[in-house]
This record gives sequence, structure tokens and C-alpha cells, in this order.
Amino acid sequence: MIGHTYRVRLNNDHFDFGFEAGRIARSLVEGHGYANPFNGVSGPTAWLPPLYPLLMAAAFKLFGTYSQGAALFLLICNSVFSAAVAPAVYEIGARCFDAQGLARRSSKHAEPVALWAAWLWAVYPAALQYAIHWFWEMSVSTCLFTWTLVLALRLRGVGDAVPEERRSEKPDMGLWSWVGFGGLWGLVALSNASLLLCLPATVVWILWPQIRGEKGLVRGVAGALVAGLVVAAVMAPWVVRNERVLHAFIPTRSNLGVELEDSMRAETDAFTIGTRLPLWPGDPEFQRFVRVGEVAYSRESGQHAGALMRMYPERLAHRTLDRFLFFWEGTPHAGDKHPMQEYLRNLSYSFLSVCGLLGLWLALSKRVPGAGLLLLAFVFVPLPYYLVTVQARFRHPLEPLIAVLGVYLFRSARWRKGVRH
Repeated sequence: MIGHTYRVRLNNDHFDFGFEAGRIARSLVEGHGYANPFNGVSGPTAWLPPLYPLLMAAAFKLFGTYSQGAALFLLICNSVFSAAVAPAVYEIGARCFDAQGLARRSSKHAEPVALWAAWLWAVYPAALQYAIHWFWEMSVSTCLFTWTLVLALRLRGVGDAVPEERRSEKPDMGLWSWVGFGGLWGLVALSNASLLLCLPATVVWILWPQIRGEKGLVRGVAGALVAGLVVAAVMAPWVVRNERVLHAFIPTRSNLGVELEDSMRAETDAFTIGTRLPLWPGDPEFQRFVRVGEVAYSRESGQHAGALMRMYPERLAHRTLDRFLFFWEGTPHAGDKHPMQEYLRNLSYSFLSVCGLLGLWLALSKRVPGAGLLLLAFVFVPLPYYLVTVQARFRHPLEPLIAVLGVYLFRSARWRKGVRH
């Protein structure tokens, strides 16, 4: 990174500096409230969850709107959050694999999977790219989500110094662990709401030994209820604000209907890119958005999307399959890139996917403690993107797990000895 120059395109009045989040942050700093996610004045919004736009607003307030100081501050914040993933990666590797002596082989280190996975994260391509090139929530969301998985492993007792046959009897069900678990999930909801799909499944996974063994279930359920109350408390100010300002129950964000409609339009394909509304304030579609209002506009768009899905089920199936493939093998990129550069980018992306998926398959086949939790993340994190839209950055919350599983895969590999005749 030494000597690298970071440039943000200044076209469209700095819109590429944070996109909708930057516009909302500017509106906050200028005293117009949480509003105006595009180039024109459109009024109060819930287009994005508030965590990263509020961080951007703080940067603009301290260093100036769209200033170099604000940019540096945000990139440093992104880098701090990305770096904070490393100890979480270490603990996941240590609890799931090293505590059982898996893939240790002849290593002189007590926790080789954890150690190498943490070092891999330090040079991981996506971790470097999103932290220092994007003014968006990927690093923040990934950090928060990864630590929720760490707390889930702690709550279930995976990797603790407790015999396997007694693990279901004495898991770490401390109240404060559940409070921290709920607090982190509340912040996840205010950063990247799509990840909330993992929450119910994660709670069931934590409680599964008690559900099966019928020991400590009441205590575990009480802890889960406490976590739920904490999640609700963290989200409450945002929900109440939306009810009062937008006169609608919006727990996370308001634009799902618009995204669904865009994913089904004939003129788009499985890979949609760009803003979901025209950036020119004089465009008739943008003026309709302002006139109708954000909530009603998204509701109408969702109804139209549902009609298109019923009318063209083959289009829905085809695009869902395409998005599934894009999520794991790499999304299309700008046409002005050199073909070899694009090939290497997709090769790197798909290679890491294969390593992560093979590592997960091996962990499941070996009945590795914690493998079920990793499987849930791999199943539920991509689901919204299969149905709506996909970009390479949407895989980022899974990248820490891919790093751990990739290290486990390669450390588990052994040379097959030749057969003597």
C-alpha cells in the first residue's frame, strides 16, 4: 500500500464518495435530517440502515463534507474494523479446529489453523480492497457479523475445556455473553440487514444441545430471550424514528420492493448495477418517486415485482441461478478492464470460493465442532442476493470463514504414500 494514491471520482457532485450513504450524511450535516439519498431533494428516507451513514456524517462534521480529511478518516475506520476481524478469525479457528487437534500435523504451534488463518486475513485480497477503496459498510458489517459467530461458539461451548460428552450440560450460558450477542446483532441489523436471516438459525444452533438433551433448556431460552430484548432495544430508536417520520413500520430499510422490481425488469439481467433511481433530479421517474413518497413508491414497486415473478417464472429461475453462480465464481466487471486482469480477478475469487466450500465439506464430513454454525452462515448469508441482486462485495461477510476453512483444508492435505508391489 506504500506509495499508493487513492482517488475518488468527483463526477455527479461527489456521488461516488459513499453513494447513497454519502448523500444521507451530507443531508444530516446540512441540517436536513436523515434524508435525500440521491442527487435531488426527496425527503426523509430509510433507504439504508443508519450505522454507516451516521459514521460518514460524523466524518463530514469533523473534517468537512466530501473532504480529503473525511475520506482519510473513513478509510482508517474501515481498516480498524477490518483489522478487528483478525482476532475473531483466530478464535474461530482455535475453537473449531485447534482445540480438537485437527489439522495440527507436525506444526510446532499449538494453534496452527488459527494462527495461519489470522495471518491470511492480514493479506486477504477482499479485506484489503474493501477497507481502503470503498466508502461503504462492508468492513463494519463483516467485523460485527464475525464476532457474533465467535460469541455463538462461546455460548455453545465449542472449544472450551469441557469434555465433548458433557458439553451440552455446561455450556457458557452467562447472561453477559447473551447481552453481548444481542447487542452485536442489533448493530448488524443497523449496518447490513440482510445478515439478520442468520440470527434465528444461529440461536437454534446454540440451544440445540439443550433442546436434544433437555438439560439447561430453560436457562438457555431465558438467555436467548434476553438477547432478543437487547436486539430490539438497539433497533428501537431507528424503528420509532421511521414510524414517526415515514409513518410506516420499517425495522431495517425501505427499498426491498424497488430492488425486487429492478431484478425482474426485462431491460436488466441477473447482475444489476448502479443506482435504483435516476441521478438527475429532473427525470420523470425521480419526480414520481418524490411525489409518491419513498414508502409508497417501494410498495408499488414490490407489487409490480410480484406480478412480474408470477408472469415470468422462467426469468426468475434463470436469474436466480445466474446470481447463485455469480456469488461464488465472480460477478461481471466493467467492460473497460483488461481481459487478463478480469480473468485473474475471477480466478482469485472463484479459487477462494472453492477452498472455502471444500473446507466446509471436509469439516462437516469430519463432524468438526462448530461446522454446523459455519454451514448456516454459508446457507443464509447469500440467500437475499440470489433473489435480488449480487455483487462481489456481498460475499465479504463470509470471507473470514473462507479464510479459516481454506487454511483447514490445506493443512488437512497429506501426501499419499505410494503402494509397493
